[in-house]
Amino acid sequence: MPDLPTPQDAAETALFSEGWDAVLSYADLCTSGSLTAHQLATEAFALGMREIRAAAGTHVRGAGRRAARLPTIPALLTAVRDTAAAWEADGQGHRLDPDLRLWLNSGNASRFAGPPPQRPVALRGLRDMQEGDASLLWLAEVEALPLPTVARRLGLDPAGVADELDQVRTVFRDRCHRAHLDSPMDVQCRSYARLLDAVTRSPVADIPDDLSQHLATCVRCAEAAACLRLHGGGLPAALAGGVIGWGGLAYLERRRRAAEVRLGAGRPGAHDAGTGDPEEDSGRGRVLRRGLLAAAVLLSALALGVSLMPFGASGGDAAAAQDDRRPVADPAGPAVPTAPRAADTPSPAGTRAARPSSTRAEAAPGTGKPDPEPQGTSSATHRPTRHGAPATTPAATPATTCRVTYDLVSQWSDGFQVAVTVTTDEALEGWQVAWRYRDGQHVSQMWDATVRQDGSRVTATAADYDRSVAAHGTLSFGFNGTWRDSNGAPYGFTLNGAPCAAD
Repeated sequence: MPDLPTPQDAAETALFSEGWDAVLSYADLCTSGSLTAHQLATEAFALGMREIRAAAGTHVRGAGRRAARLPTIPALLTAVRDTAAAWEADGQGHRLDPDLRLWLNSGNASRFAGPPPQRPVALRGLRDMQEGDASLLWLAEVEALPLPTVARRLGLDPAGVADELDQVRTVFRDRCHRAHLDSPMDVQCRSYARLLDAVTRSPVADIPDDLSQHLATCVRCAEAAACLRLHGGGLPAALAGGVIGWGGLAYLERRRRAAEVRLGAGRPGAHDAGTGDPEEDSGRGRVLRRGLLAAAVLLSALALGVSLMPFGASGGDAAAAQDDRRPVADPAGPAVPTAPRAADTPSPAGTRAARPSSTRAEAAPGTGKPDPEPQGTSSATHRPTRHGAPATTPAATPATTCRVTYDLVSQWSDGFQVAVTVTTDEALEGWQVAWRYRDGQHVSQMWDATVRQDGSRVTATAADYDRSVAAHGTLSFGFNGTWRDSNGAPYGFTLNGAPCAAD
């Protein structure tokens, strides 16, 4: 395993500080344990720095000519992906996340290294920008850094950095629009190109039904739509998914959470003690959360699931395996201490730490027969009763210590988006929320939790960063799903196996 390179000057020292944190965070997503993550991060960081230095030397010798290249952090993240691909080719794939291996061996991975016209629009658009502009866009949108911090890092005027960022967003949109038009397209995609450009320019324009249906089935056009629609806050998701590829949204969520920790969000008293910096006190994490939701509404569950989440994985299994480990690069650690787990200690390569037994029992497939649906239950606002027990007998209904709000945020021809909020009377150190669907709905993508679906039963398990919930506190997560014929409300909500009342 190579050693980390030595910084050559003060600029590289600062670059190492910010770049290593990002590389280690993404490497942890890509591997089976923290020790392996360190090994992958070290090898990838050495590779990325060699490429960055070589590109900088080429620029100097070229007397002002600059080959299109990515800014520092996305270039280093690309090196992580390339190093993981080299491990897979060299027979070391057992050290990688299984879903990443599926993606590396699929046709989707080749898009990122294939001919430029075939690459994702966001990747081509970012590479086609001036490096300083691209760095400003990435640091502000994906790394979720406050604008004063970004201005200091890039040597910009803090008073004008917000206006400059708006201009850079417009430049990025222009580059992505041009890249989309230069992409190989069939007749149908070409016929929608002008309409897609028009409706994504206006914050109030409605997407026509035929275009919406096209975006639900065409990954390339859905990717372009996410990049072209600057309003609504979906730009971070478009950048992360289109530039990083596998694990882009999981990486984005980790960086947003890390930024919240740095700014004090989520700690006791954080709402009362401001940082004194208007940009930092504005809560960029909440803006980015709304951005993820907006991006999900714009794209259908099919298109977004294919274009922005791990490729080559199957539904719930991909999401459940995606972010099941504690980030090793969280700069300030979790807001509430949690018990140490096996994944936090070095383990033999390729050995994934076992989950708690309660998690395995909840996530394991059932007997093959779904539980009978309660009779007379028509919506999520009714608690189910078990067959054989009188519904009117108080002793037959277990006392509930939690309440669930299932909010259908948006619905379209074959998909929907939901926000779930659970209020618990008891303090939690880890949680699972489960329910059943009666109309064959399928959850395709989930954020702030990992998902597993066995037939009609769906189980959402806490992510590493939101396992702890105070007594009388709330937990929340959201997801996209698909439906056919009917999209009735679910039933049988439970929290850690105990029944929950539905609001």
